[in-house]
Order: sequence, then C-alpha cells, then structure tokens
Amino acid sequence: MSAAINAGRFVGQRVPRKEDGRLLTGRGTFVDDVVVPGMLHAAFVRSPIARGRIRAIDLSAAQAMPGVQAVMIAEDLLSKLKIQMLNYFLAPPEIEITPLAKDHVAYVGEPVVLIIAEDRYLAEDAASLVVVEYDEQDPVVTIEDARTGPPVHPGTESNIAAAMGEDEVNDALEALLAGAAHLVTGTISHQRIAQSPMETRGVVVNPLGPEELAVYIACASPHLIARNLSLAFDPAPSNIRVIAKDVGGSFGLKNQPWKEEMSVIAAGMLLGLPIKWIEDRWENLVGANQAREQEMTLRIALDESGRLIASHADYHLNNGAYPHGADCNIAVVMFLWSAYKMPAFSFQAQGWYSNTAGMAAYRGPWAIESLAREVLLDQAAREIGLDPIEIRRRNLITKGDQPMVSIMGVPVEDITPVECLDKLLEVVDVAAFRVEQTAARKEGRYLGLGVATYIEPTGAAGSIDVMTGELAQVQVEPTGKITAVMSTHSQGQGTQTTMAQIFAEELGVPYEDVTVHEGDSSRGGFSPGAGGSRQAVIGGGAAIKSAALLKDKIKRVAAHLLNANSDDVSIENGLVKVRGAEEMTRSLRQIAEIAYGQPDRLPPGMETGLSAQYRYNPPPMTFTSAAHACIVEVDAETGMVKIKRWVSSEDCGVIIHPAMVEGQIAGGLAQGIGSVLLEEFGYDDRGNPTTVTFKDYLLPAISDIPEIEFVHANTPSKAEGGFRGVGEGGAIIGPPTLVNAIADALAPFDAERPFNARCLDLPLTPSKILALMEGKDISRAAHRRSKTQEAAATASAKAAAEKEAARGEDLSPAAAATEPPTAVLAAPASVAGDWKCVLATPMGPQEIKLHFDVDGTALSGEVSSSDGAQDFNGVVEGARLNFDLNVVKPMKITLKYAIEIDGDRLTGKVKMGLFGTAKLTGVRA
Repeated sequence: MSAAINAGRFVGQRVPRKEDGRLLTGRGTFVDDVVVPGMLHAAFVRSPIARGRIRAIDLSAAQAMPGVQAVMIAEDLLSKLKIQMLNYFLAPPEIEITPLAKDHVAYVGEPVVLIIAEDRYLAEDAASLVVVEYDEQDPVVTIEDARTGPPVHPGTESNIAAAMGEDEVNDALEALLAGAAHLVTGTISHQRIAQSPMETRGVVVNPLGPEELAVYIACASPHLIARNLSLAFDPAPSNIRVIAKDVGGSFGLKNQPWKEEMSVIAAGMLLGLPIKWIEDRWENLVGANQAREQEMTLRIALDESGRLIASHADYHLNNGAYPHGADCNIAVVMFLWSAYKMPAFSFQAQGWYSNTAGMAAYRGPWAIESLAREVLLDQAAREIGLDPIEIRRRNLITKGDQPMVSIMGVPVEDITPVECLDKLLEVVDVAAFRVEQTAARKEGRYLGLGVATYIEPTGAAGSIDVMTGELAQVQVEPTGKITAVMSTHSQGQGTQTTMAQIFAEELGVPYEDVTVHEGDSSRGGFSPGAGGSRQAVIGGGAAIKSAALLKDKIKRVAAHLLNANSDDVSIENGLVKVRGAEEMTRSLRQIAEIAYGQPDRLPPGMETGLSAQYRYNPPPMTFTSAAHACIVEVDAETGMVKIKRWVSSEDCGVIIHPAMVEGQIAGGLAQGIGSVLLEEFGYDDRGNPTTVTFKDYLLPAISDIPEIEFVHANTPSKAEGGFRGVGEGGAIIGPPTLVNAIADALAPFDAERPFNARCLDLPLTPSKILALMEGKDISRAAHRRSKTQEAAATASAKAAAEKEAARGEDLSPAAAATEPPTAVLAAPASVAGDWKCVLATPMGPQEIKLHFDVDGTALSGEVSSSDGAQDFNGVVEGARLNFDLNVVKPMKITLKYAIEIDGDRLTGKVKMGLFGTAKLTGVRA
C-alpha cells in the first residue's frame, strides 16, 4: 500500500482516509464524548400544544428537587443578557425569536423552561415537575391554513414570511402559455422531511473566565458559530472558542445554533458553570427544525416539435414558526431553467409561517426545481409523443450555446448536462430495456425507466458574504512533515483526507507526511465550512494556492543553500533535488531545520521558517452537471417499488478522491429515495406531531438502496484545481429520476392520462401507488377539496341555525346605534425624513435606511445600507412614493420602489428585475 501511496500522484486516487482510524475504532470525538470537570446537565420543558398563551408557570417543585442547580424561564435569560437570535446570514430575523418561549408558544416542542441539574436523569425528573398553564388557541398548521388563518406571530399582518416574484402573470407571458401548441401543468406537493442526522444536536458550554468561553457543538462550521455567538450576545465574551472535532451528519440542520443551544450557552454564561445538553431522538424529531414542506405549480409551454416557449412557477414553502431564516427559496426559480433554453419565464414565490417546527436547510434546499421540471418534461414528452430523452436533447444548453445567460440572469458558461446524458446512454441500453419492458408487461410485471438531468451551483462566492472565500495555512515542520490548518469542516465529507491529497501532490511529499487540522475556530480563518457543496471548490483552491506559495519558498531557500537556480529545484517524494546534480539532493527535513534554526543561512530579507497562507475566492459560481437513470419494478398487487438498477453520470470536474465522490452521490441518493418512497413528518389538525419515532418516521434501510453504478465526465471547472462540488447532487436528481421511473412503470394503467404531476403527492407509498393504478386522485389538492366541501356544509348548517336564532333579535335603529363605529385611519404624516426599513432580498432580509425630501410632488432622497449610499429621484402622490434605483452590486439591476406611508409606518414592494418583487417594511427613524 505504501508504494502506491508514494507514487507521486495523489489527486484522483482512492487513498486510505485519514479519519477512518479513529472513527472505525470508536475513538471519534463527538459532543457527547466531551467531559468537563464540574459539568452540569440540561433538559427542557417543552410545549405540549401548537399555539397558545402562557398563563402561569409553577417552578417550585422543580426548584426544590435535590441536585437541581437552576430552573430558568425566558425572563431569567433576557433580564441579564441581550440575546439576538440571528439567521444564517448573521442578520436579525423578521420576527421576534427568543431562546425560550416568552409569553406564548408557537409549536409543539418549543422549549419553555430550562432545567440545570447534576445529571440528565435529575434534570428530566425535575422537568416533569414543572406545571405550565396555557390558553390554547387554534393553530395554523399547513400552507393552506397559513393563507387563510390568523397571523402566527403577534404584530404581523399576515403569515407571509417572505415573498418574491409577480403577484399576477403578465399578459405577454400568459399569451405565450395560452397560445402554445402544448401546455403541461402540474402541482408537486413535497412532504415535510426531518433531517435525522446520526448524531443529534448537542452543546457543551464551558465558561473559562469573564472574557473566555469554550463551546463544543455539533455544527457545520466552528468559525461561523463563533461569529454568530459574538454578535448574538450582549455583553459577549471577547474570546469565544468553538470546537467541533467530529460531527455525525448535519444536512443543514446544524448550520447555526438555535433555541436550545442558545439557551444552554446563555445559562452557562450567567451561572459561570459548564453545562451539557444532548438532544435525544424524540426531541430531534419533535423540536428540531425541519425541511422541504412545499408546493409548486409549474406550467410549461412547448411548440409542435417539443421545444420550450415559456413557463410560469407558483411556489409556496412552509417556514414553520421560527425558521433559521424567513425564506421563499429564491434558488428554486433561479436554477429551475438554468440548464435549459427557456425563452420566457416568470414566477411567484411565497414562504408562510405556521405553528409547526421551524424550517432549516436540507441537502439541496432548492431540489424541488429539478423534481417539478424533470417530471413535467416527461409528462410533456408523453403528451407530444416524444421520447423523454429526445425532449431533453432538444432543450438542454449545449457546449455550443455557451457562454450565455439564463432566463433568470445566471451566467452559464461551464455546464455539461448533455455530455453527462451521452455518457449515461453509453451504459444504459434504452432500446434493450424497452424490449424487456414489453415482455414483462405481458407477464403482468411492470417495469419502468426514469431519466433526469440537472445542474447545481457549487462553491458560490461573492453574492453571499458569509459564503465567500476560504483560508488555508500550511507549513513544513522542522521534522520535514507537513501541517495544514483549514477552515473546512467535515460532517462525513472527508476533508482531512482530500485536503491532504492536494497538499501532498502540490508539495511533492508523501501523503502520510501531511496532517490537516480543522474543527476549531481558534485555528485558521473565517469560513462557513460545510454548505453549498463548497469545500472542494473553495477549500481545495485555497490549499493549492497556499501550497504554491510554500513550494516557491522551499525552492528559494534550497536554491540559496545549494547555490542553484530555483527553476532547477524540484520536490519529489519529500526530497529536494537540483536538476542535473543528484549529489545535491537533500531531504525536506534538512532544508526545514536550516529554515527554522539557522536564519543567517537564509536568503537576505527572508523570514525564518517555512509557512504560507492564502485566502481563495473562486469564480462566482461553479456548476456541477449530471444525468441519472434508474429502472424499477412496481408490484401491481402490493404497490411496492423495487429499484433494480441505478446509474449516475456525474461531472464534478477533477476528482480528488473517487470513493469520496461516489459516497457523497450515494448518500444523497439514499435521502432522495427516502423522500420519494418513505419519509414524511406528519402533523394532525391540532399541530401535534404524528411521527415521533423511527417506527413512524420511515428512514430508508440498506435493503431500500440499490448498488449504484458510477460514470464520471471529469470536465475541469474554471476554479483553481478544476474541482466541482458534489455533496448535494444525489438528493436533488434522485427524486425526479425515481418518480419518472415509477410513472413509466404505471403507464399501462391509464392510457388516456398516465401517471403525471397533476397527482404527484410525495411520498409515493404503496397505498398511494395502488390508488394511482385505480385512477384515483391522491393529490393534496383533492384532499383539500374534500375538506373544504365538508367545512362548507358545516358552515352552511351553522349559518342557517344562526339565522333562525336571530329572528328574535332586536333589529331596531337604537340597537344598531350601539355597534362600535368603523375605525377611521388617520391622515398620513409627512413622508419627509429618515426611515429604518427591512428589504426581503434573495440573500435574506437586508436592513436599509431611506431618507426622503419632498418638494410638491417631486421626491428626492438617499438609500443607504452596509454596501454604501445612493441618491434617487421620484414622485409623490399623497401617501404614495415611487422611485427607481440603479445598483451595480452584486449585479447591475434597476430596483423599482413603490411605497405607501401610513403615519409612522412604511410598507411597499420593490421590483427587483429577474428576482421578481420583494417586500419592504419600515418605521420612522
């Protein structure tokens, strides 16, 4: 094995993973492995109702229990600390969020009381003694409830958490849709998913003095958590160190500390004592943020030959009560048609608050765009009479079409979906399958083939501040070994291995001689770590650039010591050589010992030691492309789906470690398969969770996942090293591939209207598949129609009863005069002056300041934010203001402001070009 590892070429090799030794022998360090002297333990009292006001809390029995050190409610935390919960972009949320529920609860499982005791058993026992009295209210549970129900959060006008796009489809696009030769329409209902990481959430807080705080936490980035905590707490310790050695999966759930972690950290700061909280599995399923509950109605117009003409998307997302960031998922529409030649497109996207667990990210948060598009393209192919592969060939962006800009303004210049499809079809014999499929149907067996293509953005940089750049620090130790400190962070991605491969290759040293450190905010520089499939692209680029600087330094030192030209110096297998002079060969250790210990022998002006660092910022967006195919068999008697074959044709550029790439794809596919066939987190009408164990919430088992066949395109990207990200792809392309295969298998059961997106309601359980075979509508829309009809009948009966009872009421003018008068809005105050506002941008809410000057109907003023200030001119019509603002960052765009003033409040909309329309709210400064 050593000979193979020392072969000199490490990128692209299946070298042994550096992490496996400790992980496979039980020597990993997860949060629950951390033990601090004097450590106490935490447990929570959680709300048993989805919505209601807190009337009273009796803590006396819990406080009197032996072994209990503290019992805390929201007031105990907030009276001594100012705690600002932050979203992923480190901005304040649009609604008030407190670590513990303050005066009302908004979802079942919301933490209300924090118990600190000598061990977890005592804390749990004490929690059971706390008595909380609630005034229960009717909850808002579904997206449909949120549209019509009362606001979830006090002080808000509606349940819209975020919105973008056009409220109404413009006439020109509507005409294209209506006049097309073929128009396909489908509504995709995606169920709620629980991320279910192997390691649940957890935190150990250890105050080390008034200025220093150590936090061990399961997270995606220690650096991001440290930055979050330093901004969230006031006063905050000046030295916050966050450590996360090993993490058993995140999938987006652990991107940021939330209610429970913040409560425990705050308690540790106030008590000055170390405290541990480890989430149990019931808590994780009930109280942790969740993902994916969304609906999308997509219309696609095509001409006679099956070429795209126009499209419209209507998208809605359940944010729950307290999302990690209020979101309408602009990425869904940004990337919906980025791989396809779509001439005209518009959309509406809305996120909704509800009385359910808040939303968090989940592997490929925008994945429904591929599901909706690829399923409807198959439907269009069936209706037109085209092969599903051919309809993609006619519409996918090819190499010859690039560079270009997508219909949503996304630069497209480095994608290869057609090439991936070609490679896929070299392995999958479609014609042979069709022969097999026909023969099987005669035997009463139903086989189906599904194909899907996609692209995903990886390593995005520049448009989102916290996602930009990555620092690598590398040095040759005096021993000649290589030590690197990275801000990357692994939740299973194996970055200690892949980064070591890059350093070994770039520096010309054995792989075994490289050690990579990560997982500690006191080392390296700021980075969001794992997220956005960014680590190979940005972390790998930083490793290459820093290694190049260090290699140059080694060569300069060696050339000076050996009286040679630095261009003639090379490093091979840890030996420093001079071309044409073998006798001058020195070990890297010999050079390093001089560099550290004998400064007089170094080139003039050179610092001692051998180290370098580089912060790499890649191209704005690096895309990964793929095409997948799967073959299924659907049992007509049971509705069970058996996946018989799955082929992945992926282009992730230059591959660092093939097994790591394939493992990432396979892991994403397992989650995609689970979302199509098994997983669903459910709530009843009162907002009670109904799937709180793994007996009810069904995760895919090894028997559900086929052996994946892998084909690689390997087109180098334009980023340093040619890498592309691969972490989220399987979870994005897996669902449409599988759904299309099931649809193909079920085609014989309704020749007039085969399985299609009009009744696609995930997950496709055996009972649903049997219903589809019988021609029944299983969609959520059909279920809602049934409930609506039932509710209408009930309301009608109630109205009739009230009308009957009203016959005896006093309807005289005197009685009518006792009714309260209709409220009259006060005339708006002057619009001139300063206003503090929040604009709902695609990257999260942005705080801006508006200054207005008015001269008759002429409006002038200034818009200012953290990006700078800009003047504008516009028009005033009473309380209505209209003006345009031309901006250049992050891209050139004209923002059209339409504002209405009501006293000291400001509301309005901002048309943001390709990003649609965003909400604006504000108050007089």
